[in-house]
Amino acid sequence: MNNTGADRTEQELREALAALADGVQAAPDPDVYRTARGEWRRRERRRRLVLAVLIAVVFTLATLLGLWVLNQAPEKPGVIFSGNGTVVGMSLGVPTARDG
Repeated sequence: MNNTGADRTEQELREALAALADGVQAAPDPDVYRTARGEWRRRERRRRLVLAVLIAVVFTLATLLGLWVLNQAPEKPGVIFSGNGTVVGMSLGVPTARDG
């Protein structure tokens, strides 16, 4: 029998996989998968709950911070809205009836 490189590689792979398969043992408890799946689902639910609470807390803090900042605005009107009907600001360079 001619042992080429491909045949030798195939034989080595068979031996390696056989050795690996010999080391695998069946689970003693038939419900191991069901137990592991239940634990994974509980962790997933907990993770989602923590994420939802974190989002709610961040949203609430951002809303409260925004309301606090808006509440800090000065009570007197600013320069832009003087309240006497005149507009204060830069001219755009467009001639008006006042300019002649």
